[in-house]
Amino acid sequence: MKKIFKPFAAVALALLASMTMTSCEDYLDKEPDSDVSPETPFKDFTNLQGYIEEIYNCIPNKAQCYWTSIWNLGDDEIQNPQADGIMLHQVDLGNYWAWTNNDQFWFASNRFNPTSNNPFDHRLYGNAWYCIAKVNKALESIDELFTGTAEEKNMLLGQLYFFRAWWHFEMMEYLGGLPYVDRVIPAGESPRLPRESYLECAEKVADDFQKAADLLPVDWDNTTVGKRTLGKNELRINKITALAYLGKNYLWAASPLMQHGAQKGGGRTYDYNQDLAAKAAQALGQIIDLQEKGQTQYEFASFDYENIYDHTKAKNVDYSYSEIFFTTGRSWLQPGGKEAILRGPSAGWSFTRYNYSRTFGPNALCAQDNHIHQPTANYVNNYGMANGLPIDDPESGYDPNYPFKDRDPRFYHDIVFDGMEYIKAKPDAGDANMKYAGLATGGSMRAVENASRTGYFYQKLVPHVCQKYDGGSGDDYGPNPHAYIPYLRLADVYLMYAEATAVLGGPSGKSSNCSLTSVDALNVLRDRCGAGHVNAKFSGNAYMDEVRRERAVELSFEGFRFNDLQRWLLLTEPKYTVKTSAEFIRVDGADETYFAENDPRNARVAEYHEEVILQRNFDAKHYWFPLLRDDTYIYAEFEQNPGW
Repeated sequence: MKKIFKPFAAVALALLASMTMTSCEDYLDKEPDSDVSPETPFKDFTNLQGYIEEIYNCIPNKAQCYWTSIWNLGDDEIQNPQADGIMLHQVDLGNYWAWTNNDQFWFASNRFNPTSNNPFDHRLYGNAWYCIAKVNKALESIDELFTGTAEEKNMLLGQLYFFRAWWHFEMMEYLGGLPYVDRVIPAGESPRLPRESYLECAEKVADDFQKAADLLPVDWDNTTVGKRTLGKNELRINKITALAYLGKNYLWAASPLMQHGAQKGGGRTYDYNQDLAAKAAQALGQIIDLQEKGQTQYEFASFDYENIYDHTKAKNVDYSYSEIFFTTGRSWLQPGGKEAILRGPSAGWSFTRYNYSRTFGPNALCAQDNHIHQPTANYVNNYGMANGLPIDDPESGYDPNYPFKDRDPRFYHDIVFDGMEYIKAKPDAGDANMKYAGLATGGSMRAVENASRTGYFYQKLVPHVCQKYDGGSGDDYGPNPHAYIPYLRLADVYLMYAEATAVLGGPSGKSSNCSLTSVDALNVLRDRCGAGHVNAKFSGNAYMDEVRRERAVELSFEGFRFNDLQRWLLLTEPKYTVKTSAEFIRVDGADETYFAENDPRNARVAEYHEEVILQRNFDAKHYWFPLLRDDTYIYAEFEQNPGW
């Protein structure tokens, strides 16, 4: 029988374990002598940093927490019926209770082993309470026991404050306000910490993120401490990480759900708290000011491709946009590059090869469970036109007879659409009809049970060449493949800044510490990929819609959509509760030799329309997950979320 993790009752046990275990794994490729000394874990930098390394190790790999994983819960994705038992479809049904023990879901409360390097042993909920307990024990002990330099102490404290805030914040996104555990709970004491409102909890999260930002350097490599581990510091928490999450925390707190409570109707979707939005803008603006002046170690990955369909980057490009999420031929290099701001450690190359890479294309070519990640047609509609306008704008130039023509360049990078050359090599006779993606109605890749239900696949996170013909020898799927989805990257800082400043002043809104306006920040991202700027005609709520659409495109399929719809009070609204398929007939390409000679984006189709696959029936209670029943039984003041 699986044991449900009781967070508050287990805190004391977690503390005892953290005091007695030795941190013996190379979580951040750290120096061997940074292992925790069980006798004196807080005496010096080496020992205490080793103690903190275990907290890094607990960060879940949200895309590889099981054989086939799920991290997208919004209107963005659907899978095949074989996956109906896992979290995505259970959310579609409104069965949020599935979060508690669904192995495929990275947030779940089961599978808790902080010392393991196996991503299957890490889910967020159990790890969160364990890590918070470790942080509190260290903070309680450091003044008395630590004997290092002031710089060493500041860098240790900064990481500890950051992690206490981060684990609380990640839980709050799904569960709402919680008891903010900021002290050691002695063994045997029954915890009776009050369950705070979201906003009360967010204030304490902000205090800890601010402390972390004040204590940490921008770049560890430029410190005396960091110079000891040059080349091994890129995953470590720094001032930019802390400021980014400070801004995110304030923006989430400013958002309509947190201000007005769960409700249907969507009438308050544009009603933010201006004061909190201003605080978000200040934190994020500080990063952008440093970034624009070249004073951080971060930079945008290149969107320069020789062949965008195959993710073949241009010559002399060191790190491409694709490599934020997937690397190959780079000696197992973890994805993210200089754009990723927060990642956990990853030893996930083998999981990339044997599990994850096989869940983005038709089963006949990828040979894994029929839990295939595929974008809904309604979500693909967020990808606008090359001129920067949304496809439903009358001036955009969108033509349903040429639905793939002149789209935002990210469409061609992210989306597998009809007629793309899916298999580069010569396929066997039995698979020859899939050399070019057969995604028209009735096409070779449209089987509901084991291919695309929607008329699309997506390849943003794993390129389409990860299949049995083009993936290298046998099951290798390319030399040294490694996949990882960052928790936060530089583009998101610009998106959050654009949203926060739009609350303050629309397209021209800005913070006092940054020269960029809201629309400037969006256009930085569009310039990177070559899409047209935001049209000057958008203002007011229409401009906020463009901010949100840009967020949907730039962060597509990275696991943020559900929380965005939730905080915008749109999760229950009809436009966002349907999942549709694209249905059409090929006109150009009925003879597939057409695609051997012509760019598939220019192909003409007929009778293009969408059909509803499913409709979510959500009530206001679906804005929050239910709390674990066992947690709410500990004491009366720890109340269940409404409706559950």
